[in-house]
Amino acid sequence: MPDTADHDGHGTEDVLDGPVHDDPPRPPRTSFHRRRDFIAVALIVVAVVAGWALIGTTSDFAATSSQTASDNVETPEAPSTLPPSFGEAWRAPSDATPIPVAVGPTVVTGNGREVIGRDPLTGKERWRYARDIPLCTVGEGFNDAVALFRKPSNALSSNDPYKQGNCSEVTSLDATTGERDHQRNGDAEKDTQLLSGGSHLTTTDGKRLINTWRNDLVQTMEYGAVPDIANPDKQPRVGCTYGSIAVTQGRIGVIERCPSASDATVTGDDRLTVYNPDGKENESDTPIVFFSNTVGGSRAQIIAMNENYTAIALPDPSRIQVYDSEGKRIGEYPISVPESDFANDPARGVVSVTKSNEAVFWFTGTRTIGLTSTDFRPLWTVENTLGPGVIFAGYLLLPVKDAYLVTDPVTGARVAQTAVNRDEYNGPVQMSTLGPMVLEQRGSTLVALR
Repeated sequence: MPDTADHDGHGTEDVLDGPVHDDPPRPPRTSFHRRRDFIAVALIVVAVVAGWALIGTTSDFAATSSQTASDNVETPEAPSTLPPSFGEAWRAPSDATPIPVAVGPTVVTGNGREVIGRDPLTGKERWRYARDIPLCTVGEGFNDAVALFRKPSNALSSNDPYKQGNCSEVTSLDATTGERDHQRNGDAEKDTQLLSGGSHLTTTDGKRLINTWRNDLVQTMEYGAVPDIANPDKQPRVGCTYGSIAVTQGRIGVIERCPSASDATVTGDDRLTVYNPDGKENESDTPIVFFSNTVGGSRAQIIAMNENYTAIALPDPSRIQVYDSEGKRIGEYPISVPESDFANDPARGVVSVTKSNEAVFWFTGTRTIGLTSTDFRPLWTVENTLGPGVIFAGYLLLPVKDAYLVTDPVTGARVAQTAVNRDEYNGPVQMSTLGPMVLEQRGSTLVALR
């Protein structure tokens, strides 16, 4: 029988008994072939879908209603002359705006749980933003409308009243379209007001805590009793409460009232503190204080600030004190203001003030005082007013009972008087303007006049 071996050149040989096939390894047998297996998978899929549906319906996204508008809107021009009279054009409920909010081409109102952008001439709704949580306040900052909502949190069960029901959700909205720009969480207290200092936005009426945000709503500074602070030594006086707050570009001023145990001063003296709205990187809970001085009296109110000076008012006797940027008192001026106007801190921690290029107008509660815009020296006083007024067509419109006093903003001289029908409302009046419209905040109602 012939030899079937193949020989190589090295003398080795391979013997083949027949064809060889390398079969792939057989996978292990799975038990996933019974009816109950398919039922189990179906139940898992249903549970996953239901979970995602629950997340979708309970998320912030699902709890938000947003109706936006076109950006093809022009801001109406302001008049160069005063009209012969002012009549009501429209009104809207707006209990969340302490002062009228006019941003770009839009008048913004806030009521209940929703923020509405309106046509300034007609009051017609242009856009709407609503949440399923209460609205705390609406203000203006960075050319946006900014809204604070009260978001439920574990702090609601706290025994500390300052942590119960805080206004913790801040949202900026494009004033023209109503589209959401930014949204963050914070620790603003209830009954707050938003103060714009140009590059920063600060909450007020924080009896123990003040929050500040930059234009993307990233928090840049906390002042006071910071929640869950790891190092309490970062804050200068955590035991104090706050009477009033004011802001300007690059500075925040606050009147502090401190117990003698936490502040080695004469008992009963208020303290004026001015600090930087910007903290060091990653140190928003560590204030950079420019100065902090006692003011030689109590029931003080901070009424005006600029980059160089800070003005406060004090009773007994009624006077204005002016401090420079380093905290040195450079002036004190007597004013004719009754003691009763100092009986309580201003609502939401903010005195009623409006400004022009030439002057600052402070409403004390019973009268309006004009101050120079540079060093805050008193210029004039008009009694029996309802608010600080607003500049319109070059004049100061001062609200009084059933009328406006048309006033020279520098001298306080009365130019004219025009009737205004307020339907028996005689409470405080905060004012603003947009184009030819004069806006009045009367309690919880915004009224537009033309």
